Amino acid sequence: MQLGYVGLGKMGKNMVLRLLEKGHEVVVWNRSPEPRREVAKAGAIAAESVEELVQKLRIPRLVWLMLPAGEVTQTMIDQLAELLASGDTVVDGANSFYKDSIRRAKQLSTKGIRFVDAGISGGPEGARHGACVMIGGEERDFKKLEPFIRDVAAHDAYQFFPGHGAGHFVKMVHNGIEYGMMQAIAEGFNILKSAKGFKIDLLKAADIYNHRSVIDSRLIDWLQDAYEQHGTGLENISGAAAESGEGTWTVETAKELGVDVPIIEGSLQFRLDSEKHPSYIGKVVSALRHQFGGHDVKKK
Repeated sequence: MQLGYVGLGKMGKNMVLRLLEKGHEVVVWNRSPEPRREVAKAGAIAAESVEELVQKLRIPRLVWLMLPAGEVTQTMIDQLAELLASGDTVVDGANSFYKDSIRRAKQLSTKGIRFVDAGISGGPEGARHGACVMIGGEERDFKKLEPFIRDVAAHDAYQFFPGHGAGHFVKMVHNGIEYGMMQAIAEGFNILKSAKGFKIDLLKAADIYNHRSVIDSRLIDWLQDAYEQHGTGLENISGAAAESGEGTWTVETAKELGVDVPIIEGSLQFRLDSEKHPSYIGKVVSALRHQFGGHDVKKK
């Protein structure tokens, strides 16, 4: 099967490489040429412009976007709305706000262009070796795309949720939960680090927690990796934990729905405050963000 792919950052490039290995024909475009050349060596068809990408695709065309959420994605949607035709499909794989996805589906529908939102979890490693994919839109479009989605995802790691924006809604809440889980881990390890009368080896604590304990998880595994790479003091890691938007969206949506989310709200507020009040808790959260998402968290 063939698709066009726009956006070859950490996630996009790895996902294209996985699709190529699965036997799909992928036409790619990225603003900077280096990633285009890299995936072309692996078998992708590189386009010099978005217009050329669209021209190289067979009708009905499928274009998958893996761009920064917000203005960058919207600009590309606007451009594709003028280049694609009725019956073509756009998939937004960014961490987009679900209300934006609802609006974009309506925007494209005026020209008969189909829209699917895909929340992707697993970071660059997941994009390369199998991600968790949360799909929203109309079921007939999902069924048409399922061969691609199945090959993007890890085994059984995708689900369809009916309604435009539903996939990004599920992913937004996932990220809010992630905030709370990371905060709890960071606070717990700060207690271990601050223990009086004991000298707790934090690396050993992470290791034992990650062997059949109740909190055994990928997050604990990533913290263990961070300790092995940077030392348990995390001296080179920033104590300010960045907030990338999804936590705010989750809290604001919960308020709109009249739902209390004290844990998620507290973890969001911690990140906002950490810019002025860096701490070891912030270092742990930052280290985890680097491990699963490749975020730049080095101390400035």
